[in-house]
Amino acid sequence: MPWSNKLERRYVLASSLWLLPLGGVLTAIVLSFLTLWLDRGPAKRLVPASWAGSAYAAQSVLGTAASSMMTLITLVLTVLTLAMQFGMGQFSPRIVRALLQDRPSQFSHALFAGTFVFAILGLRSVNVRTDTVPRLTVLVAYLLLIASVVVLLLYVHHAGNALRVAGLVDLVGNSLLKQLDTLYPAAPAAGADPHVMVAWRAGILDAVEIPALVAAATRNDCRFELLPALGDYVPEGAPLVRCRPGALPVDDLRTLRRHMLLAPERSHPDDPAFGFRKLVDIAERSVATPFNDPTTAVEAIHRIHNCLRQVATRNLDTGTYRDEAGVVRLTIRRPTWDGLVELCFDELRLAGAKSPQVTRRLEAVIQDLLTVVPPERRPALNRQQELLARSVERAVEDQADVDLALTPDAQGIAAVPHANGVVTLPR
Repeated sequence: MPWSNKLERRYVLASSLWLLPLGGVLTAIVLSFLTLWLDRGPAKRLVPASWAGSAYAAQSVLGTAASSMMTLITLVLTVLTLAMQFGMGQFSPRIVRALLQDRPSQFSHALFAGTFVFAILGLRSVNVRTDTVPRLTVLVAYLLLIASVVVLLLYVHHAGNALRVAGLVDLVGNSLLKQLDTLYPAAPAAGADPHVMVAWRAGILDAVEIPALVAAATRNDCRFELLPALGDYVPEGAPLVRCRPGALPVDDLRTLRRHMLLAPERSHPDDPAFGFRKLVDIAERSVATPFNDPTTAVEAIHRIHNCLRQVATRNLDTGTYRDEAGVVRLTIRRPTWDGLVELCFDELRLAGAKSPQVTRRLEAVIQDLLTVVPPERRPALNRQQELLARSVERAVEDQADVDLALTPDAQGIAAVPHANGVVTLPR
């Protein structure tokens, strides 16, 4: 692209991976000549000989550093290439530019390349025969090596986060947010609702420290209501906590923030629905084109079955928390039985309607759960059983195949007869 105007130059420089690494190389060259000049004059006796070591040791360390840095540069460029391939394949080819503009990666490349060049230039001034050691140069090389090790550890952490779904999406989302703030400056904030605490940043409500929130509500003689459910994405400035009956205690705002986690992605330390969500994703992905691996889907359904059966008779209404006096101090939206059943069955029913292994296993799960759940929880299972039958009838034309697909089977398609997943004890 020609550099005929400022906008073109800005575009090329902003999307170039080589700019910061090239700057690191040039900086290393200048720094090397500077330290070598100081070693021959003003700083000749400034660094003790014990710090730099013998000429043989300095030559060995600098040579090893140069070869190691070259290997490391190849490694990090490979990681960057894999990240770009992953981003293009899983998301969009247009995410590549965001990866190329990732400043932490560029800084890491610059430091590694600069350390390599500095070690090479310093190595030529070490003379083993005369035991000549440029002490300041060797000392700076040691410091650059230590910095490279630290940056390598940070880079591995950064690269791992960048390869996450949330990390790649954030690369684009954060850039867009900066553009919005620049083009459309925020208006002065209106009067805040004294009863509501808003999110101080965007993120997924991933965890809360319930005892601390209960203690804060007790201290202020009020009740906190957590408005989003655990696992909900909360935009910056959206309502997060409502205080009743009085106004939200201003002194406790910072305390409340310390006991709530707005994370970039969802986990499930206090969010069992996300555990079910991941199992459903595994099963659904296994029967989706081009994977077509229903046996893996059945393996995931086994775990869903087990977890649903464990909570089938338990009290799921645990979203109300009281203080020692029995006064309600905190309410949180928790998953219900009907919600868990829909989460576990709806997508799998639609995605696996054409797979007899999946439908037979789902039918076996439903029939088994119907034997253990209390009467008030049966309608949700009966509804899923009816919807499963409809989905199979739409997906399969032959009635014999429909009957086959709706026969309950604990293994999906087993080699033993009557493996319907419902175990009855002998009398």
